[in-house]
Amino acid sequence: MSSTTAGLLFIASLILALAATHRPLGDYMYRVYTGTRHLAAERVIYRLIGVRPDAEQRWSGYARSVLAFSAISILFLYAFQRLQDKLILSLGFPPVTDHIAWNTAVSFVTNTNWQAYSGESTMGHLVQMAGLAVQNFVSASVGIAVAIALVRGFARSRTDELGNFWVDLVRGTVRVLLPIAFAGALILVAGGLVQNFTGPHEITTLTGGTQNMTGGPVAGQEVIKELGNNGGGFYNTNSAHPFENATNWTNWFEILLILLIPIALPRTFGRMVGDRRQGYAIVAIMGVLAFTGIAVLTALEIAHGGTVPQAVGAAMEGKEVRFGVPDSATFAASTTLTSTGAVNSFHDSFTALGGMVAMVNMMLGEVAPGGAGAGLYGMLVLAVITVFVAGLMVGRTPEYLGKKIGAREIKLASLYFLVTPALVLTGTALAMGSPEQRAGMLNSGPHGFSEVLYAFTSASNNNGSAFAGITVNTPWYDTALGLCMAFGRFLPIVLVLALAGSLARQAPVPASAGTLPTHRPQFVGMVIGVTVILVALTFLPALALGPLAEGLL
Repeated sequence: MSSTTAGLLFIASLILALAATHRPLGDYMYRVYTGTRHLAAERVIYRLIGVRPDAEQRWSGYARSVLAFSAISILFLYAFQRLQDKLILSLGFPPVTDHIAWNTAVSFVTNTNWQAYSGESTMGHLVQMAGLAVQNFVSASVGIAVAIALVRGFARSRTDELGNFWVDLVRGTVRVLLPIAFAGALILVAGGLVQNFTGPHEITTLTGGTQNMTGGPVAGQEVIKELGNNGGGFYNTNSAHPFENATNWTNWFEILLILLIPIALPRTFGRMVGDRRQGYAIVAIMGVLAFTGIAVLTALEIAHGGTVPQAVGAAMEGKEVRFGVPDSATFAASTTLTSTGAVNSFHDSFTALGGMVAMVNMMLGEVAPGGAGAGLYGMLVLAVITVFVAGLMVGRTPEYLGKKIGAREIKLASLYFLVTPALVLTGTALAMGSPEQRAGMLNSGPHGFSEVLYAFTSASNNNGSAFAGITVNTPWYDTALGLCMAFGRFLPIVLVLALAGSLARQAPVPASAGTLPTHRPQFVGMVIGVTVILVALTFLPALALGPLAEGLL
């Protein structure tokens, strides 16, 4: 069997698995977030944090809770790293430097998991488990909670209440992420991943020699980083390391975990708004964009354009021979289409146009299918913009799911879309305008520019992957990228919650003969078109200076 055929079967089996889990997982999350019964363990948590679980919040209260929880999490994780040498299970590592501690704290709390350090030589077990891995869970749960709040805004009418953030956070963690992560960790351990509490120890290599390696709770951290669309890794080589991704089938399983929740959430959305067809339309939009991104990236890597790949007959630099070109490209596309950022190959070594596709996947706004929760609320904002554009074309007041899209709603949606491009382009311009920051580029010319553009695209979209050639472990880059991660996460969240509050206060508008059907293929095509056009108009000049210029040389 050729590698191309094997790659096609790999993708086809993933699609079948996602189709099989879409309905049951989506229905389960619908029951989780609409149920009124609290589990005993959840009630204990509510008492400990002083929350009344049956009290609901307005959008402003919901937003304050998200921001307060995240701010406290950043402070705690920062202090945890700075005090590492005084904690147990530190493995003798010194305190993390201030600028790396800031960058890492913001990175993991924003569900970005950008790592400007080597995990196995910087963090002890306690910081990895009780700090970073905990944020792998709760930061993903925050994203899902915000998405659910926006869906409630569409589903409810004549009310200021969007639910209770603390209840949504706890339920998402306890009932969704933890059970799936536990089962997934067992599967990955069975596949050869490490899960222990040992320090540096000597292991026998496949060649019969020995080397010193640091064991650790890798399997558990690996499964939640994929499931929660976190990225990051215990080892610097990430999911290319055999302790984090042992075989071809664990590679397949990790991609499944990456896509599992984002693909199932549209089903939850359809159930909550009372029209499952709306959920099918949203997942169809995600599916078309995702399949296109995966197919184009895989095709470009298989074609191995460029002087050196053509000379040697394949684009295998930076790729694991265990996975080959097609499976590495599928993993890269899956992580950049979501906010995962995990890698099983070096994106910096991809072909020029293949690397561009990875960037474009992120520039879409992480909506195809996007991160845990973030993908759904980003796609719904794009649907609102599409409905508004369609309304202007026919001279009608735009409506979506029985809610009018007026001046306030479209302003919030437009600001949501503008946040990330502003951060990406401003950050890239500042870095390229400074000789000191340009010195961090491994390559000159278009590829060096691509390294910087990729870094700010990844940080601002809360992805976490990188073109590894660039040196970002400096005070300037750690600070600048940390700010991009924070603003790229929390400004859109506040805008989404404000939009949800505005929608929830409205009275439902009955459908009429002039109402745009938003469950048909026509609407699916319109949203895809609006998404692609907006991204092209915003980022094409920057792409022309980097990967496009390199690919045409």
